[in-house]
Amino acid sequence: MNHLSLIIKREYFAKVKNKSFILMTFLSPLIMAGLMALIVYLTSLNNEKERIISVLDETGFLNDALISTKYTTYNFLEGIELQSAKIITNDNAYYGLLYIPDLPLDLVSEKIKFFSKDTPSLTFVNNLESKIESRLKEIKLENSGVDLSKIENAKTYVNLNQESFQGIKTSKVSSFMKLAFGLASGYLLFMFIIIYGNLIMRSVIEEKTSRIIEVIVSSVKPIKLMLGKIFGTSLAGITQFAIWVILLGVLLIISSQFFGFDVFTTPQQDVVTEVMNNKINNSELQAFINDFRSLPILNLIIAFILFFICGYLLYSSMYAAIGAAVDNETDSQQFILPIIMPLILAIYVGGFTVLEDPHGPVSIIFSYIPFTSPVVMLMRIPFGVPLWEQILSLIILVITFMVIVWLAAKIYRVGILMYGKKPSYKDLLKWMRY
Repeated sequence: MNHLSLIIKREYFAKVKNKSFILMTFLSPLIMAGLMALIVYLTSLNNEKERIISVLDETGFLNDALISTKYTTYNFLEGIELQSAKIITNDNAYYGLLYIPDLPLDLVSEKIKFFSKDTPSLTFVNNLESKIESRLKEIKLENSGVDLSKIENAKTYVNLNQESFQGIKTSKVSSFMKLAFGLASGYLLFMFIIIYGNLIMRSVIEEKTSRIIEVIVSSVKPIKLMLGKIFGTSLAGITQFAIWVILLGVLLIISSQFFGFDVFTTPQQDVVTEVMNNKINNSELQAFINDFRSLPILNLIIAFILFFICGYLLYSSMYAAIGAAVDNETDSQQFILPIIMPLILAIYVGGFTVLEDPHGPVSIIFSYIPFTSPVVMLMRIPFGVPLWEQILSLIILVITFMVIVWLAAKIYRVGILMYGKKPSYKDLLKWMRY
């Protein structure tokens, strides 16, 4: 056990003192914050783009439907021909020309055209089509003698009040809230495994190719060496992740002060206060708060920590075995896909199945399979999973981890001293029997 602690310390300090590790630890939050700021800036430029639209409406149907806004201005043209309208629009560098020909109502919808120098955005086209369709529909109803005010008054919106047999009230919002937690947990686990699993594999390959491992393995059991690498690299990853969270928080505070807004008190609290003062929205806000309070927060936190750690250790042991089996990263690619596929499958099953039926047979089965349970079970827990099911799934995961570590150690013991041969799956099976 003393050897194991020494290996963990060695791996940890070797990683955190590495120049590239230090550089990426401090540069990554800056890059992420910069990309987020750039996306927000570019989005604001696109949303705030001022558009002037020429409208040649020979029918007069759309005079009341197209109302100018802050960023979109409709310039109605009258008493001119289409060619003249094109020239005016082009000479003034307007965004485009909307042309509605003088045709019967039943035919005009197929002949409406929009002329522009460049291809208009899809959002703009959909918005314009929606306005035209709505207005033409109203005109047809009016021509049929239908009173539009009665139709408007007849509109009724139903919001089902959901409640369990135990008296616990929920809503549609709570389902998306629960799914968001599961997707965030699954994505975080997926990225952690990809980043630090590959780090473990590269570390093993480097020591193997440099022949340092031959000296180390003479005095340390392979399983302790492998576990030491896994635990040491994991601790380094947790350290890096913690620094990222702290730096991103500091950058957020600095950015809020630089741009002149308080991220903790301004728009969110103002919106909440306004909604709370509105009696119509007060019940919906209260339902949202009740849904959040009804979540098993403590259960979610404990389950996240346990499934996250066990799931990561399960996959990282396989990465370590692959690193011991190959001589370079190129040869490792044939073994990476079978490791990643269960994680991808888990995310898709959780996203498409758990939301629709969290207690269905597919969701239950995949929440017990150890290679998918860290993701699927975390997605199911917010919807209410009995404690015995969580414990059973965790026990299966832990047992599988122990078996995988035992098998990976066999591969590690043989593969760490094998050079010059590209291993196959048949070779790995043979090494497991030694």
